[in-house]
Amino acid sequence: MTQIRRMTKNERTRAGRIARIKRICHLALGPILMLLSPAVGLIPGPGGLIVFIAGLAVTLQASHVAKRTYVRIKRRWPNVGHWSDKGLRRPSHFRRLRRRKEAREATGSN
Repeated sequence: MTQIRRMTKNERTRAGRIARIKRICHLALGPILMLLSPAVGLIPGPGGLIVFIAGLAVTLQASHVAKRTYVRIKRRWPNVGHWSDKGLRRPSHFRRLRRRKEAREATGSN
């Protein structure tokens, strides 16, 4: 039988420090990937787009400011938000698609 024990103060401090380091690395990695995407785009294939999307995904996970900006852009230009959500495979995109399908089925069955 496993037991759950409380973390000591040192363990909590270490866990918080590791989380901060990870967040800082994500905040640095995302923009670096987005800046590298034009260079990778010179190579034949869709590499530049994939690198940019990966950088955007990492940045959105780590930065609250980036998330708010992303939401503002989605509200202003819904088509851009649709395609970016689809590319990032965000759960909200699939939830909206499911709701639209259910609404179509409900109106079609009347």
